[in-house]
Amino acid sequence: MTNERAGERAGWAALIPTLFPRLAGLEPDQAAFLGNAGRRVNVPRGTVLFRAGDRCHTFMMVLDGTVRVQMASETGREIVLYRVSRGETCIVTTACLLTDNPYSAEAVAETDIDAVAVAAGPFHDLVARSAAFRDFVFASFGNRLTGMMMLIEEVAFGRVDLRLARFLADRRDGAGGLDITHQTLAVELGTVREVVSRQLKEFERRGFVALSRGRIQVLDAAALLDLSRSTNYDL
Repeated sequence: MTNERAGERAGWAALIPTLFPRLAGLEPDQAAFLGNAGRRVNVPRGTVLFRAGDRCHTFMMVLDGTVRVQMASETGREIVLYRVSRGETCIVTTACLLTDNPYSAEAVAETDIDAVAVAAGPFHDLVARSAAFRDFVFASFGNRLTGMMMLIEEVAFGRVDLRLARFLADRRDGAGGLDITHQTLAVELGTVREVVSRQLKEFERRGFVALSRGRIQVLDAAALLDLSRSTNYDL
């Protein structure tokens, strides 16, 4: 191993106990194996990391940045499944590696990404040899799966007005609004643009938001939050 490679490994390996606490329990030889197998990668914003139908060859551990994982139907309707951020892994990738099935979704770098990539071979070796690594992989999988089940429940049974109100209140920027299109909002909420546009117009009529091209200004965040908690609000 070159001095440069060793320095790179030492740099990201030092972050492991903080970003991935469950891996702090790795035996020294297992930690060394992971360190040697892991490759530091930097991915520019906007890069498509994988597409539906691709084969999976790499397990990625995000050190910094955010990856958006989304799915599209045959009709073109899209939904954001989840985001992978600092200290997290992608369960679609984990599922593909464990089952040897192709990807069923797409992942896009929402920001510049700093990550560690572990090839499929070393990943399977660690799963087989290390209880601590298995615990890390399956705990990450289980936690994310819980969130996925909540998303399915919201999309299948939840009301778009309540989910939209929560999204606008939670995601507003420092200036109190969001730079986002109606189509992007529809993807986030798992619905269609026409439904989002109609709902936003109603929010504007009630004084909750002000709409302009590519921008939604939140005027009454408290009202949106109250609405998001409602069970009997009817437009």
